[in-house]
Amino acid sequence: MRSMTGFGRASLERNGRNYIIEIKTVNNKYNDISIRLPRSVSFMEEEIRKYTAKRITRGKTDITLNLYDYSDKIKKIVLNKELAKDYINQLKEIAQENNLSQEINVVDVAKLPDICNIVQSDDTEEIQKEIIECLEQAIDNLLQMRTAEGENIKHDLEARISRAEQIIEQISADSTGLIEEYVVKLKKRVTELLEGEQIDENRIAEEAVIYADKTSIEEELTRLNSHTKQFREIINANGAIGKKLDFLIQEMNRETNTIGAKSGSNNITKLVIDMKVELEDIREQIQNIE
Repeated sequence: MRSMTGFGRASLERNGRNYIIEIKTVNNKYNDISIRLPRSVSFMEEEIRKYTAKRITRGKTDITLNLYDYSDKIKKIVLNKELAKDYINQLKEIAQENNLSQEINVVDVAKLPDICNIVQSDDTEEIQKEIIECLEQAIDNLLQMRTAEGENIKHDLEARISRAEQIIEQISADSTGLIEEYVVKLKKRVTELLEGEQIDENRIAEEAVIYADKTSIEEELTRLNSHTKQFREIINANGAIGKKLDFLIQEMNRETNTIGAKSGSNNITKLVIDMKVELEDIREQIQNIE
């Protein structure tokens, strides 16, 4: 079991280049990956996304890559002269319209976006391998943190599902004898109404059968016990389990609501409320699970 919340960082130095990758993840229903890269390695975005998606299957993931290149590769400065001329003409036009000085410094022009670019020898393949190596380390660190947090959540869920099982057991115990109690109350009420006349036992039996059919919660209890068993199996399984647990809790809520609607016992009604509170706490916890 892994949490969806975590942080991983890795640094790698190769061939005069220093890579620093930071990954942050938070809860999300889907697998949403955002990537921020320097322009010089923007070609790596799709490859980073695919590699990350293989190892992180759920959550909002933010990846930031910083690259510091100190390599001695042959570098060349390329000026975009046409774009620089457009900048200059636009600046002069603005200055003239607003009665400003038209003195333009070439150094200031060189600082404008996309005017000055540094091009180095092609070592794309090397850079790709280095980035993936650094990314792998960052994800390893992230998953280590998510797994540790997942273990804490698992222990909490085990305690909560144990309490839910105790409530189910108590509901089952309290439901025993409800039909007999109903028959006794019904006979007493009918006797009072008939004022000593003979009671039709067949009619009492028919009413008891109808009442039993309306109020029986055996099927719901059986399904709840089955669901709690499944819950324990899932939290001990590998891989992404958050969606499965979410669906299972919805089913348990449905069965609990049915028990509450059928039961005429005050004790069972109180236990149903306790059960719904426990299931809601579980539901909130599993929103953190991958």
